[in-house]
Amino acid sequence: MNKYEAIFIVKPDLSEEESSNLFSQINDAVVKNSGTVTSGALWSEKRKLFFPIKKYNEGVYYLLSFSINPLAVKDIRHAYKLNENILRILISKLE
Repeated sequence: MNKYEAIFIVKPDLSEEESSNLFSQINDAVVKNSGTVTSGALWSEKRKLFFPIKKYNEGVYYLLSFSINPLAVKDIRHAYKLNENILRILISKLE
């Protein structure tokens, strides 16, 4: 298993209940693919974006650290792209 870190830009207009539900869905996607979540936390509240993404000028940043099989990264990336509340995803491997 390799260690990864992912940063998500999420829609800024979600209610507190919707955002906590979304963050649990993000964590569950890793667990469903036999991975383990090391940490997951809100990184930044409503930060202004350099350019609009899907007509949003602001975004909420969520940081996730996890360990997973490298072949499963493609599957979780696909699951995240299907979620319309996530504007952007960056998954990077930690050394």
